[in-house]
Amino acid sequence: MAKQHRIQADSDRPARYEIRVHGHLGSQWADWFDGLAIIPDDNGDTRLVGTVVDQAALHGLLKKVRDIGLPLISVNPLNDDENRI
Repeated sequence: MAKQHRIQADSDRPARYEIRVHGHLGSQWADWFDGLAIIPDDNGDTRLVGTVVDQAALHGLLKKVRDIGLPLISVNPLNDDENRI
């Protein structure tokens, strides 16, 4: 059975996230996505990974994903030791 991690959500504090979208983005999109690391996967998806200052900023990033027409696959909070970029 997979081990699940519970991450305490605190909407006014920075937290690390992985946002997965369908389609590849080039590194030139990093500024648009507030400096998140852009990681293309072999399966045609892209992961946006990094620290987001608060929930309002997270919603802003998700709006940007919507605005450029990329299908959203998942949004996952990360522990400090997961996917350190």
